[in-house]
Amino acid sequence: MEHPVLVWFKRDLRITDHPALAAAGAHVLPVYIIEPDYWRLSDTSARQWAFTREALASLREELAALGQPLLIRQGVAVTELARLCRRHKITRIISHEETGNGWTYARDRQVAAWARANGIDWQELPQCAVVRRLQSRDGWQGARNRFLGAGCAPEVSALAPVCTVTPTHLPAPRALGLAADPCPHRQTGCHGAARTTLASFLGQQVEGYRRGMSAPRSAERACSRLSPYLALGMLSVREVEHARQQARLARPERAAPLNSFAKRLAWRDHFIQKLEDEPALEHRCLHPAHEGLRESDAARLAAWAAGETGLPFVDACMRYLRATGWLNFRMRAMLISVASYHLWLDWRETGAHLARLFTDYEPGIHWSQCQMQSGTTGINTLRIYNPVKQGHDQDPEGRFIRSWLPELRELDPRYLHTPWKAPAPPPRYPAPIVDIEAAGRRAREVMWGLRKAAGFQEDAARIVRKHASRARDNDRSSARHLRATRRAKPDPAQLQLDL
Repeated sequence: MEHPVLVWFKRDLRITDHPALAAAGAHVLPVYIIEPDYWRLSDTSARQWAFTREALASLREELAALGQPLLIRQGVAVTELARLCRRHKITRIISHEETGNGWTYARDRQVAAWARANGIDWQELPQCAVVRRLQSRDGWQGARNRFLGAGCAPEVSALAPVCTVTPTHLPAPRALGLAADPCPHRQTGCHGAARTTLASFLGQQVEGYRRGMSAPRSAERACSRLSPYLALGMLSVREVEHARQQARLARPERAAPLNSFAKRLAWRDHFIQKLEDEPALEHRCLHPAHEGLRESDAARLAAWAAGETGLPFVDACMRYLRATGWLNFRMRAMLISVASYHLWLDWRETGAHLARLFTDYEPGIHWSQCQMQSGTTGINTLRIYNPVKQGHDQDPEGRFIRSWLPELRELDPRYLHTPWKAPAPPPRYPAPIVDIEAAGRRAREVMWGLRKAAGFQEDAARIVRKHASRARDNDRSSARHLRATRRAKPDPAQLQLDL
């Protein structure tokens, strides 16, 4: 009898455009391993598990309809894989290449070592345009375009039954040691919701995409809302891009917003590639001059995390995020910027808190953005958002603030963005924990002073060569830096480095 191929599902919880599933043939044992140690990390949460739990239930149904239900195990990955291989005489495992956090990277190295030592052929296939062991970013954009231009992986129509699978109870968050994490307005983690969200966005919502993406109130409906489904692999980037192209052909008058959306899909791969190329950026400042720059302040961190900084637009965004598990990109950037510059908190602490709140947590995007928005890459423009100005720009009538800060609903509109200036400040809302103007001024002085220090630009040039986008519309500030670096005369010492 033919030995089955074990397809190890991780963050690729779908059956469409699934290269690993397509390559495995019909005699497949599909497996997902719940890893309790992963769910005890500082960047994982109950809301993420609740979303994953729904996705697994949905995937289980779809695989069962093909003929072989999903086998779910709980424990250490290498231990569970070894048991399954012994029991089912498996000599081949196929999975997708995962660019996850540092924990999943270490786990995959452990699995690879075990597979080599035991004669198991473990094959990892790309499911997006991120490239393993990339030598240079030159030409990467073309490679990405070719990947997306290729057809989707063949759809599997049937699977041969390998073993009987008794439906496994998917543990509640508490069983995994996860703290209570109410998120009453989060998105649903089933495949039907993923497909409906894609069809709804491309069919109608995309018309308001560009004009509505910046303000949190309008972004809720103007943005695609596909990020959690992409992060968990319920939809592939290639599927989404092909659907976008079909929508553009069907409605040419929507070309502009659809093209803007395409740039953000490219932006997604670009930033995940950064983490693939340098896994340490989750833990270390990309530019070493920033190590030890910021301090730890438990009181400020707690106020920021609770949405009680006394800065209305910041607090409204944080409370919205806590209730929904999602926030539009501009407001995510503002939350990190205020935490890093005005509150002078380290991006690793604030980044872990935000990661837990995001149901669409994608490590490659998240940690790259935490560093970009806190200025620690050394190559991107400093973005020190003024939260009062952002409030006036993105919520001029204060509707969003009033929705999420009931303490301010009765406040005179003239003082809604600066309640501390009101003749009688609202008693149930805190005073600002920092002076915005003074804190912003100090942050600029420190950050620009650091960039003028001896040796700073040499390290920045090295970072540019490794990580900067070669495309004009992708990560534009670092792309400008790259062009300037190319025009400069090369430092002979740098020619000896492995760039």
